[in-house]
Amino acid sequence: MPATTFKRSLLAASLIIALGAGYAKFGGLAISPTEALAAPVAATPAALPRSGVTLPDFSAIVDGTGPAVVNISVSGRQKTAATMDPDDPMFEFFRRFGVPTPQERGPARGMGSGFIVSADGVILTNAHVVADADEVTVKLTDKREFKARVVGLDKLTDVAVLRIEASNLPALRLGDPARTRVGEWVVAIGSPFGFENSVTAGIVSAKSRSLASDSYVPFIQTDVAINPGNSGGPLLNLDGEVIGINSQIYSRSGGYQGVSFAIPIDVAMNIEQQLLKDGKVSHGRMGVTIQEVSQSLAESFALKSTAGALVSSVEKGSPAAAAGLEPGDIILKLNDTVIGRSSELPPLVAALKPGTQVRLHVWRKGASRDLALSVGEIAAPRLASARGGEADKSRLGLALRPLSPEERRQVENPEGLLVENVSGPAARAGIRPGDIIVSLNGQAIREISQVRSLLDKAGRVVALLIERDKVKIFVPVELG
Repeated sequence: MPATTFKRSLLAASLIIALGAGYAKFGGLAISPTEALAAPVAATPAALPRSGVTLPDFSAIVDGTGPAVVNISVSGRQKTAATMDPDDPMFEFFRRFGVPTPQERGPARGMGSGFIVSADGVILTNAHVVADADEVTVKLTDKREFKARVVGLDKLTDVAVLRIEASNLPALRLGDPARTRVGEWVVAIGSPFGFENSVTAGIVSAKSRSLASDSYVPFIQTDVAINPGNSGGPLLNLDGEVIGINSQIYSRSGGYQGVSFAIPIDVAMNIEQQLLKDGKVSHGRMGVTIQEVSQSLAESFALKSTAGALVSSVEKGSPAAAAGLEPGDIILKLNDTVIGRSSELPPLVAALKPGTQVRLHVWRKGASRDLALSVGEIAAPRLASARGGEADKSRLGLALRPLSPEERRQVENPEGLLVENVSGPAARAGIRPGDIIVSLNGQAIREISQVRSLLDKAGRVVALLIERDKVKIFVPVELG
């Protein structure tokens, strides 16, 4: 046996004998076997004291609100590009007037969420969930299913109103987004990826958040997990009140990455009331382009703070021009509401009813002044579509309505009918929402009943004269 091995064995034997005697000596200290075994445990840091803070239990909220959350499934026809022979006589027509070439339509299905706000069957969801849907089905938590009617939708705020034929339904209580605080807990319920009544939770990350594509909505930003299928579902506070509609996410991957946005419920209810009462949505407008006031700009305008909205341009003939607003003015208040950031102004104006008289407190050339402004209306063809009167959708595929007074002033043919929704033959022919139907087979169109009457007498093809961007073109439509 090597000498080193022998010495190690002897040392180990001596240690065992010493432990057997009850003690081992290390560095002049006598340690019992029990103390030796306990030494590593004693070296572990002591547990931190509990702070007394507990996480909320969301089960009661889910039990109370879950039955009012619904699953929405839609079906329709998805547009797919159709090839067109350049030698076709109609090819030059479509190219010259910017009309989309005819498109084939294949089956399409989608899914989203919604929630009941009235016991008689009124449901809120996102406009993008039901836009262009031919059929909408609502499924309740008790497995009942209903065919839903789209009362109307507003693309500007991404809010849609549905109605189902039912009564005594559970409805959510409405909260006040203005009282919601950044940092407080919120809950979302919806159907991500089709998993019905899934619950996620998080906190409010920010309020009155403006997005580049949706500057008219003061979004509630949260870190609640929102995924495809959650759209249209409710955002709830800890009192079980709905404070928003989960609408979209910010993502680089297409999936949830911790930044979600909800439409405040007061904005959505304003849209709901207009659609139920008037069948359409009106949004106020001023006719200005605004920008943020930076520190350097504030100094150049002799302002002490960066609050307000800087007017960079004023649309000719707009309400702002009539009120005397000028480029370089800084809007500090709308009535008594202080404008802290420029992004706060568009939602405030959009929520006003056209014709409303407001007072603007502005900063101009080193002094403040008040201006009176009569709110105008954002042109409806680009923004809202209420599913009102439809002209024989099975044959033509057009949802039509008369023009509003504001719209009549903007077009060449004020007596025509506005196209709000398109499907079927009209969609294949290239008709778009926002077009104005001037005549059908040479007959001037002023009322929806005229369209129905003329279609009853029509053959296989009808000629529609439409106005688009103040240009008139004839579009042949092969009826279904």
